[in-house]
Amino acid sequence: MSPSLPMPPQTYRADGGLRRVGVEVEFSGLHLDEAAALVAQAVSGSVTSPGRYERSIDGDPAGAWQVELDFTLLKTLGRRERDGAELMDAAGDLAEDVLRLVAERIVPVEVVSPPLPLDRLGTVNGLIWELRAAGARGTGEELAYAFGLQLNPELPATDVDSIRQYLQAFLCVEDWLRERAQVDLTRRLTFFADPFPKAYARKVVAGDYAPNLDRLIDDYLQDNPTRNRALDLLPLFLHLDADRVRAVVEDERVKPRPTLHYRLPNSEIEIPGWDLGAAWGDWLVVERLAADPRLLDVLCAEYAAFLAQPLERLVGDWAQTTAAWLTRHQLR
Repeated sequence: MSPSLPMPPQTYRADGGLRRVGVEVEFSGLHLDEAAALVAQAVSGSVTSPGRYERSIDGDPAGAWQVELDFTLLKTLGRRERDGAELMDAAGDLAEDVLRLVAERIVPVEVVSPPLPLDRLGTVNGLIWELRAAGARGTGEELAYAFGLQLNPELPATDVDSIRQYLQAFLCVEDWLRERAQVDLTRRLTFFADPFPKAYARKVVAGDYAPNLDRLIDDYLQDNPTRNRALDLLPLFLHLDADRVRAVVEDERVKPRPTLHYRLPNSEIEIPGWDLGAAWGDWLVVERLAADPRLLDVLCAEYAAFLAQPLERLVGDWAQTTAAWLTRHQLR
C-alpha cells in the first residue's frame, strides 16, 4: 500500500484474515462499456453483461467488479428480453427508452469493487486515474449531479462491543467528517446521508450505554430505519439478524454484508490528483478511535456533555472542537 493509504490499527479480522474494503465510485462522462473496459484492463478481467445497463468484470481473485447505471428500475428493465412482438412489449420498450434517455443525463455510472484486501486499495487509485484520463467527471461538473464515493470497510470483529465502538467513534466525529467532506449541495438536497439524530447520538455516547446485540440493533432501527445515514449500519445488521431488520426495513436495496457503509465523501474524480486518499485518511480517524477504548471513552464523555447543553449546541462548534481534540491526541 502506498504511503498515502496507510493501514488502520486493526488490519486483521478475528479469524486471522486481512480485512477487506469495498469501494463504490460514481461519475459521468463515460459510457458503460468504456468504463467496463477500463476496469477489465486494470484487473485483467473479462466483461459480461447481466443486463443492458450492467456489466460484470470477472477474473479478479477478490471477486467480480460491477459497472452499472445506478438506477434500480432501469437495471430491472434492462434484464428482460426485448422483442417488441406484442403491444405491451412495445409499450414497455418505449418506457425503458424514455427512462434511459433521462437517466443518462443525471444518473451516474457506478464502479463497484468486490471486497478488496487492505493492501489492494492502490488498485482503486490506479483505476480512478485511468477513468479521469478517459473523461470521467464527478459531482461538481453539473448542478444536477449528486455523485459520491462510498467505502465499505469490513469490521475486524462483529461482536457487540466492536460494533458499538465503531458507532460511538463515528457519532463523535460526524460533524467534523461532514465539514471535512464539504458535501456537494445537490447531494445534501437529496437527503442521501442525513446526520444521525442528536437524541440517538446522546443515547449511544452515554457512559452507561452497554447494550447486547438485540438492543443495539433495536435502538438503531427505532431512530434510523433508513439507508440515508452517512454511516449506514443496515447491511451489517441485516447480515447479523435478518428477521429483526426486515421486520422494520423492507427496502430491497439493503443487502446483507459484514461491513460498515460509509456514504459521505463526494466523487470529485474530475479534479487532478483526487483519489481515495482524503476520504480514506478521514475514515482512519474512526478506525483509530474505535481501536482505543480509553480515548474513545474520553471523547464520548466530552460529546455527551456538549449534547446535554442546549445553548452550547446552538452557539458552539463541535466540528472545530473535535478537530482540535483529534490534533491534540495525534489521531489525524
